[in-house]
Amino acid sequence: MDKKISDEYLNPKAKAVSQIRVGDIMTTDVIAVKKYDDINEAVWLLSENNISGLPVVDKENRVIGVVSEADILSMAGIRRGHTFRDILRHILGEPLPERKMGDLVGDIMTSPAITTTPDTEVSEVAKVLDEHRIKRLPVVDDENRLIGVVSRADIVRVMSKK
Repeated sequence: MDKKISDEYLNPKAKAVSQIRVGDIMTTDVIAVKKYDDINEAVWLLSENNISGLPVVDKENRVIGVVSEADILSMAGIRRGHTFRDILRHILGEPLPERKMGDLVGDIMTSPAITTTPDTEVSEVAKVLDEHRIKRLPVVDDENRLIGVVSRADIVRVMSKK
């Protein structure tokens, strides 16, 4: 039985946030990298800008992936513990996630990227971030072109103001 929590049970902050759209809180000054950029450039951008991930775009600024701190750490052999989902996939014949190798962003990025649109409700994005255990989503237009990024920090910030 699938239960949906009605608005009457949400606290006032959760109600207020549930009606905000991604376009109202996203960061529009986005730092991105391209598939053929050197990994060291991505590492430098992550470190210097104190961010945990970067959208990867093609020549037309379409999102093709994401490179995160976890992807970088995977190169050093440091990876997250296997999730229950990983173990189930392995039982069904898929290999467990392996150490990523390469010199280019495209060698280690996670693809395809999970994205959102500016008209998506923030509450929906919060669910996606939680379900996928990620910190940010690229925001794209109708042609999958990067127009912003929405992060857990953006959601927390808007909650603190409501």
